[in-house]
Amino acid sequence: MTKFKNEILVKILIDNEWENLRIIGESSSIQTVFEVNDFEAMENGESSIQLMEGHFYEYLISGNYQLESSEIVHPSRVNLSSGRLVPNIYVGSLTIYISNTVTKLRCADLKVEIRSKKTSYRSDYRLMLEEITEKCVDLLLQASSPIAQNFIPDFNSDSHTLYQRFAFIKSILGSSEFNESIHRILAHPVTTWLDVEVVKDVRSLRRVGASVVRQIAGSRNRIELPNFHPLTKSFKSIPLSVNAVSKQESVDTPENRFVKHAISSFSTFVADFKNKAKIGTRLYDETSLLENHLEALLDNSVFKEIGNPSLLPLNSPILQRKEGYREILRVWLMFDLAAKLIWKGGEDVYEAGKRDVAALYEYWLFFKLLDLIEDIFKIEPESVANLIKPTGDGLGLQLKQGKHIAVKGVYKNSSRELNVEFSFNRSFSGKKSFPEAGSWTKGMRPDFTLSIWPKGITQTEAEVEELILHIHFDAKYKVEEIATIFGEEIEEEEDLENSLNLEKKENDKGNFKRVDLLKMHSYKDAIRRTAGAYILYPGTVTKPYQRQGYHELIPGLGAFAIKPSKVKDGISELKTFLNDIVQHFLNRASQREKIAFRSYDVYNDKKPNELREALPETFGKNRGLLPDEVSVLVGYYKSKEQLDWILRNKLYNFRTGTDSGSLPLGLSEIKARFLLLHGPGEIMSSKIFTLKGTGPKILSRQDLERKKYPAPKGDLYIVYQFEAEIDSVFQGRKWNISLLPNYDKGRGSARPFTATLTELMKALVKS
Repeated sequence: MTKFKNEILVKILIDNEWENLRIIGESSSIQTVFEVNDFEAMENGESSIQLMEGHFYEYLISGNYQLESSEIVHPSRVNLSSGRLVPNIYVGSLTIYISNTVTKLRCADLKVEIRSKKTSYRSDYRLMLEEITEKCVDLLLQASSPIAQNFIPDFNSDSHTLYQRFAFIKSILGSSEFNESIHRILAHPVTTWLDVEVVKDVRSLRRVGASVVRQIAGSRNRIELPNFHPLTKSFKSIPLSVNAVSKQESVDTPENRFVKHAISSFSTFVADFKNKAKIGTRLYDETSLLENHLEALLDNSVFKEIGNPSLLPLNSPILQRKEGYREILRVWLMFDLAAKLIWKGGEDVYEAGKRDVAALYEYWLFFKLLDLIEDIFKIEPESVANLIKPTGDGLGLQLKQGKHIAVKGVYKNSSRELNVEFSFNRSFSGKKSFPEAGSWTKGMRPDFTLSIWPKGITQTEAEVEELILHIHFDAKYKVEEIATIFGEEIEEEEDLENSLNLEKKENDKGNFKRVDLLKMHSYKDAIRRTAGAYILYPGTVTKPYQRQGYHELIPGLGAFAIKPSKVKDGISELKTFLNDIVQHFLNRASQREKIAFRSYDVYNDKKPNELREALPETFGKNRGLLPDEVSVLVGYYKSKEQLDWILRNKLYNFRTGTDSGSLPLGLSEIKARFLLLHGPGEIMSSKIFTLKGTGPKILSRQDLERKKYPAPKGDLYIVYQFEAEIDSVFQGRKWNISLLPNYDKGRGSARPFTATLTELMKALVKS
C-alpha cells in the first residue's frame, strides 16, 4: 500500500512573527492534503495549499491565535486555537481569517484551495465555461437576439459581476484553440513581397530599367570606362553605385496587423479588469496571469516587425479561411459580445472565488440538451431568444439555478405533429389536485424536463386527458462510477443479501450511495405522467433501464454518461435514446397509449362506484371481470315451454329487427358476460348464467325450428350460448330486476336490456 503524508505545516507571518498552522486530514485511506508548486498554482489561479472536498480536517495554530468561525471552520470549544475544517461540497478558493484570541482583532488571512474529487475538474471547468460562452455568443449573433444596442461595459455598475464577466473573457483567451492559433500564426505567418530601394554596385545589376539608366547618365562619383567597353559609344563614364528596387519578404500584412491589434485590445481590456480588482483576490491574480501571457505574445519578434492597422480587413479571405487566422477572427468577434454578457447564474459557479464545477456542469448540460433537442425534433424554439435579454448594464443570460426557463417548439411529422417543451428547473407542485400537472406527494423540481404532447391542445388540456409525457434528467457531476448509483449486477440471492446488508451499514454511517437512484424513482413515481427519469453524469457507462418484462422503451429510469470533452462527450447515446422516444410517441398502437387512455378513463371526474358484494375472483378466465365494464343481458321468457327449451339447449335468443321486443345490438350487448332470465310477472330472479366467450350468433327462423324452438315468429334471431354450470358465487342469490336502471314497467318489462355487473349487484336481494 502506498504511504502518504496526510498533513501539512503552513508558516504564516503574523505581527512580524512566523506562526505555524498544522492541518491534518482525517482520512487514512486516501491523500486529502496537498501542496502544489507556485508555478502550477499561479497557472491555474489557485492557492498552493490544497484540501479536498467532502473530507474532514483537524487544525492547530500556534501562539495566541485562532481561525475565525465560518461554515467551513469549526473552532474547538476547549481550545480556540484548534478545531476542524469541514469543506463538505464546497469547491474553490477559500479565505481563512486569523484573529487574536485575546483582542479578537483580525490580524492575518490564509488562502486555501478546496479541490474537486474529480481529477479532471480543471479541464472540465475550462471546457464547459468555454462552450457556454460560445453558445451564448451564438445566441447573441442570431438575428432575433437583442444585439442592436451598443453596450459599453461599466466596471463600476456592479462589482459582483466583475469576475463573472472576466470568466467569460478568460474562457475565450485561455482556450487551447486560441493559443494554438496564435502559435500557428507565429510559426507560419502570412507574408508579402515589398519593393525596397537599395544601393547596388553598378557591376551587380541584372536588370536595368529607366530609373537606372537615368542614374547612369547623370549620377556623380563616376569612373571612366576603358576604350574597349561596349558602353563607350553612349557613356564615357558610369557611377560606381546606383539606387535600385529589390523584392523583400515581409510579415507586415493587413492580416498580421489585425492579429496584433486583437491581442493588444485583449491585453488592454484585461488590464482594465485588473485595475478594478482588489489586490490579493482571485480576480486580480487571474487577470495578472492572463495579462502577462498576452504581453508575452506581443513580445514575439514577429509582432515587432508589424505596424498598427489603418483599417480592419474583416472581409479578407485569409482572415476568413486560413487556419489560425480564422480562429482569431472568431475570437475577436466573440470577445466584444462576451465582455458585455452578464450572467447572474455565474454567482452559483464562481462567486467570491468559488469554483462550483457541479453547478457549471448543470448549466453546461442545459445547452448540450438544448442543441440535442433542437436537432432531434427539427425545431427552432421560439423562446430561445429570450435566454439573453437587455439589462441596464449589458446583456443578461437568464439561466440561473432555481429559475424556471422553458423553450418550446412544434415537431412536424407526416403522421403526427407534436408540441415539445424543454424546461430547466420546472417545479411540479404537490399542492395541485389531480388531474392537474404536479406531484402526488411533495413538490419536486428536476434539473431538466422534456415534455411531449399532441399538437392542437394546450399543455393543461393534455395533462387532464393523460396525453402528455414527461422525461426528467438530473445532473450529477460528482458521480464518477455508475456502480455508485445502481450498484453491481447481482444474480445470486446470497450475494444480494450480503450487498443489502453492506449498504445498510453504509447508510447507518451516513454514506447514502443510492440516494440519486431513489430520487429518480421519486420523480418517476410521484410526478404525474412521468415516462422516465435519468441521471446525467460525467462518466463512461450509459445504463438506461426499463420495466422488467415491459416491452417498450418507457417507462424507465437509468443513467447516461455525458462528459465535457472535445472528442467524445457521450451525447450520441442520449441522442439515440431520444430518437427512440420520438418513434415511440409516433406509434399510435403503443402500450403507453393504451395505459394513458385507461388512466384517463379511470381517473376522470366521474364519482367511482362502490361494490362490496361477493363476485368471481379476477384471475384466469375472469381476469377482465371489472364490474363497471362487464355487462349482463337481462332476458325474458314468456312460458315454461320456452324456459325448458332454453335450459335444455343452453341457448337464449332475442329477436332482431325494428319490433319493440327486439334487441338493439351495441358493444355492451355483444360483449355481455352473464345472462339473467325472468318470466311473466316476475321481478325477482335467481336464474343467472355465464355466457360463452364466443359471442352471439345470428340464426334464422328455420334454424330455430330445426332446433325445435317453440313457435318462432321473427325472421332473424340473435342467439347466445351459456355455460351449463352456475358460478358458485351466484348460487342461491336473487335479484330484483325492477331496480335495474334500464327496466321498463308494464308491457315494457318483456323488452330485453343490459346492465353492468355493478348495477346488477346493487339490485341483489338481501336475505
